[in-house]
Amino acid sequence: MQENNKLKSISVFCGSSVGFDEIYGEKAYALGKFLALKNITLVYGGANRGLMRYLADGALDNNGKVIGVMPAFLKSKEVAYEKITELIIVETMHERKWKMSQLSDAVIAMPGGFGTLDEFFEMITWGQLVLHRKPVSLLNIKGYFDSLMDFADQMVREGFLKPENRALVITDDKIEALFEKLTNYKPPDSAKRITDKLLYEN
Repeated sequence: MQENNKLKSISVFCGSSVGFDEIYGEKAYALGKFLALKNITLVYGGANRGLMRYLADGALDNNGKVIGVMPAFLKSKEVAYEKITELIIVETMHERKWKMSQLSDAVIAMPGGFGTLDEFFEMITWGQLVLHRKPVSLLNIKGYFDSLMDFADQMVREGFLKPENRALVITDDKIEALFEKLTNYKPPDSAKRITDKLLYEN
């Protein structure tokens, strides 16, 4: 596998539930392990449950660095994972996403629910608006995101999404292949740039 020289940290968004199929937990653990072995810092939501726990354990069990970011009001509800390298407490969900983006060079979303989709869509929207130029991706385990990508294609067909912005979404069902795509990603030059200030005014 080609060694990575530019991705030092990756944010991973995933479910606080484990799902019904064991493969989800296995792949979350495998991703955490993969990042640790590549000496890449894992940035995630900081929880000690669901796929988030599997992900963090995969990294921690292999001497990886794990940074969690969690809003104060969720700390007791989600049970913050005390074993991780560093836990950063913020005030709001929005600040959580912004901080995770600041701390990472790329984004991976794994299967999850509404919260995971919210995080993924905000990251890809910020990329579309050039608030960042990081690669944003989906680890498409068991075809979990197939229907979502079909809907993105529908947005293009109906004129609500430009093909070049649809192309910002990187997908693969294999960790190694997805990582190669993230490593080789080159941000497009065509996107319209806006200021960071606008993000906080809306």
